[in-house]
Amino acid sequence: QVQLVESGGGLVQAGDSLRLSCVASGRTLVAAAWFRQAPGKEREFVAGIGITWREGATYYADFLMGRFTISRDNSKNTVNLQMNSLTPEDTAVYYCAAATFSTNIYSLKYENQYDSWGQGTQVTVSS
Repeated sequence: QVQLVESGGGLVQAGDSLRLSCVASGRTLVAAAWFRQAPGKEREFVAGIGITWREGATYYADFLMGRFTISRDNSKNTVNLQMNSLTPEDTAVYYCAAATFSTNIYSLKYENQYDSWGQGTQVTVSS
């Protein structure tokens, strides 16, 4: 298993940008993803990236409309989420997730593909 620590959240205005980071320690990551949970809503998939499985492959939730980019810094074992053109609807706790046991991923968007989760970082976007 792996330990994940997210950072980079904060309070911003609509139209601003934020970069979230997830530092992983422990096992090598097969894949990683970002999920989010807004108040009163269920957790939803945001973006995923293949690491040892389909290296560099990415998948994004349709609602992002191209505003977010997921990436990995291999040298620092860090997964990032660049968020641009933020809106109040993006307000949520953002969680980093990692798959460490599976060698194949059916879909990056499914929560059950991941076995490790970070504590979450709050993103609040004001209008």
